[in-house]
Amino acid sequence: MRFVIQRVTRAKVTVDDEVTGEIEDGFAILCGISREDTEDDIDYLVSKTVNLRVFRAEDDSSGFDLSLDDVGGGILLISQFTLYANTRKGRRPGFTQAAAPDIAEPLFNQVVQAFEMQGIKVETGVFGAMMLVELVNDGPATFIIDSSDRHQPRR
Repeated sequence: MRFVIQRVTRAKVTVDDEVTGEIEDGFAILCGISREDTEDDIDYLVSKTVNLRVFRAEDDSSGFDLSLDDVGGGILLISQFTLYANTRKGRRPGFTQAAAPDIAEPLFNQVVQAFEMQGIKVETGVFGAMMLVELVNDGPATFIIDSSDRHQPRR
């Protein structure tokens, strides 16, 4: 499972000219789900994301000191199968590593529930729909977290 996390001052998603999710300060997260992902991947990424210290205190410009939980931020979570695109050959991406919708959608819903169980406000788009995502990236600050990285040794 792969998250592309952007620290935002605001973000919203629109489907068929209707806003389906909107947040102020927090994270806009693109969530890609692979064929091999399980609940362990969800647990790892949700814990990592909620505790990721990438916010600044209002009176401090020195660095990343506070977590999403510390600042009371929300999450705009968007399903994004293209995060598992393979572009090594040819000009058209392949998506064989991405989970099929019947597998990905229940896992995506579990990600939403896991964040909510941590006390985080979560807004979403519509799974599988064509969505327009608007955001103001604060910093800009963008982070990529892949659950498979937890199996890699530290250097």
